[in-house]
Amino acid sequence: MIIGGSALLAYSIPRLTKDIDITISLAPEDVGKIIKICKKLNLKILTSTPESFVRKTSVLPAQDKKSGFRIDFIFSTSEYEKQALKRAKRFQLENSYVRFASPEDIIIHKFIAGRTRDIEDIKNLLAKQHIDFAYIKSWLKKFDQALSTSYLKEFEKLIQSLT
Repeated sequence: MIIGGSALLAYSIPRLTKDIDITISLAPEDVGKIIKICKKLNLKILTSTPESFVRKTSVLPAQDKKSGFRIDFIFSTSEYEKQALKRAKRFQLENSYVRFASPEDIIIHKFIAGRTRDIEDIKNLLAKQHIDFAYIKSWLKKFDQALSTSYLKEFEKLIQSLT
């Protein structure tokens, strides 16, 4: 499933980005499968110790050797990530199908990242898409409980500032 800035393109929001983030339904222990795929696709792995790096970060950074474009493979095992993968939307690109995160899941990812650019992306999504706010609020509440954060309160402030 494509997430991050690249996922915005699926929802008609043009956005320049320097990488593509791909969430995969694999545990970090399965990194060997992605290493094989990287070799087959002629992608350069950007760490000298991929197994160790993925165990620590749940991310395998790679780069297309020809274009220099970076690709981050994000290993997902949490309840939230499994749900987001199920909700991903399928789009046809030429002769292939690609799954992009739902608008709600893009918003959740970007809200938690919290960078200025991410907040602008959220505002653009909110303006162009019908959004299931209950879904977003439910997950932010779960994150608040698990991580002792105040994501839900901050998200509600953001929504109020837009009205």
